[in-house]
Amino acid sequence: MVFRRYAVVYVLWIALCAILFFALARLEDPSRPKGRILSLDAGNRAIAILRARGMRDYEVVHVGRARAGEGGREERWVVLCDRIAHTGLKAAVVVELRVTDGSLIAVRSPR
Repeated sequence: MVFRRYAVVYVLWIALCAILFFALARLEDPSRPKGRILSLDAGNRAIAILRARGMRDYEVVHVGRARAGEGGREERWVVLCDRIAHTGLKAAVVVELRVTDGSLIAVRSPR
């Protein structure tokens, strides 16, 4: 009798999960909003920009998103890059990219 009760709960739980899976499948993923590049893409774009400027031995250390008003007028990705033979951020650069399309805002030294 106990086994039968748990079997019914188990089947109902699977049915509920299946219903939720199909009901939520078309909704937007809140961790990947439309109209914004992802942090990994921002890091790759920053490295490509640095390589185009002749800085070939840099890698991404950290990527952060800054909202409008946090040190700038627009929402942007702030990508911290350092030389591959890590220099303790003595030779680090910061690449700022627009969140919407990944276009370059600035390349600067960290403050």
